[in-house]
Amino acid sequence: MAQITFKGNPIHTAGSLPPEGSDAPDFLLTNASLEDVNLSTFAGKKKILSIVPSLDTGICAASAIRFNQEVASKEDVVLLNISADLPFAAGRFCSEKELNNVVTLSTFRAPSFGKDYGVEIVDGPLAGLLSRAILVLDDKNQIIYTEQVPEIAQEPNYEAALVALDQ
Repeated sequence: MAQITFKGNPIHTAGSLPPEGSDAPDFLLTNASLEDVNLSTFAGKKKILSIVPSLDTGICAASAIRFNQEVASKEDVVLLNISADLPFAAGRFCSEKELNNVVTLSTFRAPSFGKDYGVEIVDGPLAGLLSRAILVLDDKNQIIYTEQVPEIAQEPNYEAALVALDQ
């Protein structure tokens, strides 16, 4: 169980992020077209898993926008933005913001994702949502970088994630 904060107040997750060097747990999440996808859907690509509470918050939106810009020129990378948002809302957000490099994935059919990745918030006002975390996977789905952002209202370390991506 990880302890993080929300506006300075302690909250907890269901576990810890999978460790660097391990294989990423597979998942079955729903995209904006209501199709269920898993890691093999993105076979042969490096992946940024940008896990967020909701795209309807300022920090989550800023993170999606920033990563969208950063991966625009990287043909071998897919950006997966994972939240409990409904696929319709996530798709609408990306359309409105013209985010063409973001694949939104929802946990609404797969609540086990939060437990499998150790990011489900289990107490406090955000209980049931996902914590803010970044995982970078290589093209074989091995985890090469993790960051459990310690404060929900804080942006992730973009530079560290991008450096890991380029290794």
